[in-house]
Amino acid sequence: MGLADGVLAGSQRALARLATHVENDDDVGRAGLLKLFPHTGRAHVVGVTGPPGAGKSTLISALIGTLLERRFTVGVVAIDPTSPFSGGATLGDRIRMLERQSFPGVFIRSMASRGRTGGLAPATAGMIHLLDAGGYDVILVETVGVGQEQVDIGCLVDTLVLIQVPGSGDAVQLLKAGVLEFADVIVVNKADLVGAEDLARGLRSMVTASPRDRGDWSPPVLRCSATKGEGIPQLADAVIDHFAFLKTDDRLQRRRRAAAKSEIVDRVNAVIARRFSSADARDDLTDRLVDDVAQRRMTSFAAARILLDRWRSSEPNTGESS
Repeated sequence: MGLADGVLAGSQRALARLATHVENDDDVGRAGLLKLFPHTGRAHVVGVTGPPGAGKSTLISALIGTLLERRFTVGVVAIDPTSPFSGGATLGDRIRMLERQSFPGVFIRSMASRGRTGGLAPATAGMIHLLDAGGYDVILVETVGVGQEQVDIGCLVDTLVLIQVPGSGDAVQLLKAGVLEFADVIVVNKADLVGAEDLARGLRSMVTASPRDRGDWSPPVLRCSATKGEGIPQLADAVIDHFAFLKTDDRLQRRRRAAAKSEIVDRVNAVIARRFSSADARDDLTDRLVDDVAQRRMTSFAAARILLDRWRSSEPNTGESS
């Protein structure tokens, strides 16, 4: 039995092995996703983002427990900003979350961001598809954090949960980064700390003033304490309610079309970057173009057009092999 067939049969071992190939973006991984892709589109994909120290991993661990109690199976893609083995200040929280790995109906995969900006790892979309095909009802995607440009997760998920904590000083940055325009559920974690109610009140005001057209959905602002389990059932309710809301009219389809577009653009950029950086691409023509741009004899736009035209004319349509 091949790895893709094993995933469809419910084998976590096959899922883990194929996940490694997907993360490495090799031929086995791409072939596996090609076979599994028709079996995707059923899971509820939930992004969880917030600044470092917001308690994302602890909250996800608590949310997994609540979802399991409600008879959902849960897959988790946890993106690490430092290494595939987790590290830094997130290590303790990540270990607590990974303890859920042994629970029936749970699969957790940590991935390195590998230098990619935007809060995601290069293989995030592929890993989501893999868990979706594996039959997990809810897929939780934990990003490395929120910053000025780290809103890519909002383009890949059905529901985006934004976590904030009292005293973080990030409320103004949220407006600058535009994260509030993407958030569907907002959580004030560590709600027992001083300033939690003021933060929640301020976030509700920001949501009201946000220019995003949300239809009839108003993102709830919830207070939680992940370490104590307080507010987690209400968070699960809000996440489930938002998915039900998306299923009305064509909202879910519109969101997934946007996700498909984002994934295609990301794949095109990855193929071009890999081709330009590969040893095969560093030939005389490429070196001459680099020199021409560096010496101001040619613009980067003109050089890029020459390379793209050359690659397009020299390569057959290789489909999933690229």
